[in-house]
Amino acid sequence: MSPHDMTNGASKDLRCIPLSYSSAESESSALSLVLALSPNWEHTEGKVEFIRFTDGITNTLLKAVKQRPGYTEEQVDKEAVLLRAYGKGTEVLIDRERETTSHSLLSQHNLAPPLLARFANGLLYRFIRGKVCNPEDLTREAVWRGVARRLGEWHAVLPIVTTKEKSLVEHGDNKPTLSRSQSKPITSIEEINAITPGKATPNLWTVMQKWIFALPNNSEAERERKKILQKELERSVTELGSTPGLGQDGLVFGHCDLLSGNVILQPQQHTNVKTSKPSIEDVAFIDYEYATPSPPAFDIANHFAEWGGFACDYHALPTRSQRFAFLIEYLSSYTSHSNPQISIPSAHQLFAEIDSFRGIPGLYWGIWALIQATISQIDFDYAAYAEKRLGEYWAWRAETDCSRANEGKEIPLRERRWAQESD
Repeated sequence: MSPHDMTNGASKDLRCIPLSYSSAESESSALSLVLALSPNWEHTEGKVEFIRFTDGITNTLLKAVKQRPGYTEEQVDKEAVLLRAYGKGTEVLIDRERETTSHSLLSQHNLAPPLLARFANGLLYRFIRGKVCNPEDLTREAVWRGVARRLGEWHAVLPIVTTKEKSLVEHGDNKPTLSRSQSKPITSIEEINAITPGKATPNLWTVMQKWIFALPNNSEAERERKKILQKELERSVTELGSTPGLGQDGLVFGHCDLLSGNVILQPQQHTNVKTSKPSIEDVAFIDYEYATPSPPAFDIANHFAEWGGFACDYHALPTRSQRFAFLIEYLSSYTSHSNPQISIPSAHQLFAEIDSFRGIPGLYWGIWALIQATISQIDFDYAAYAEKRLGEYWAWRAETDCSRANEGKEIPLRERRWAQESD
């Protein structure tokens, strides 16, 4: 199957269950979905149980297990099913058709668990055994080297897949808008894709363009902020949109959300063979909602930003020496999984590109958080988080255009840590 066959094929061949998950009737609706997928669970011995992992605006994630008599935990996990239900309003942020296509593509390359079925407001797929990382785990050498290896494989083997996205705002009763009073009710795909003419779409830049178009503009302050962010996106695309990088036209299939909770430490394979080499964790990546063609420098810089977690602990960010060692591991993996005829940049070149992208994750997640502040109902201060992340972007700009130095201001902690050679 070619990458182009995947455009509409992922969902075409996937089983569709004509049921929905309801948070108001969580267990009963989840049970109906799981039994529709595996009818034998209803008629064989052992209770069906549900374990809740997350419950937020982005998704609800439940693990369904069949507690068969005499089964070990590993045997139970082998047939466990994950139920992922979409949060209300998230179509503004996430293209669910693209997520399904991405998951199918990853599964075909053994980089994601098998996708079992989709239902009206979610997906069912196989469970991955392992430990979910926390931000502190990402700073451990055995873990970050494992992440570098897996990310190098992702970027090397996964083809760029384009999908036909829907308009941001559609006619009908279920409009994915932030406000009914928006002055411009329809944004076309052509308007979104115009930010990067000639490049595969969707991509990192068109996703941000879609989000900016979706920002509310009911007040003068909202309209002014929207105008500023649009200008900064255009500026960033002009400066960074043609970065050579790796892959097709400088783009790879990026995860674009490699925070600690999306990195799984898989069970170690025990062996009697002794080696002097330090152990490196075998990791897997989960949650492909934001996966899209991206400059590799963004995907890596974004992961480095996640070493600080949601608390944005800048003391935890990797130093220059750690980032370079990560890149050596990453490029070794990328090379081993690539076509030998492909030209691969040096670690020094990619290091410089990541340095140039270090402020873009702040712009990306700052815009995202502004939308979340409008639609989310979970207990998290998205407005404050937006200011924090956008502040990273502005600090990077002030450093690169020398305005911070010219004004005699102190170097912000994040920029100071980024420039630090080692601990």
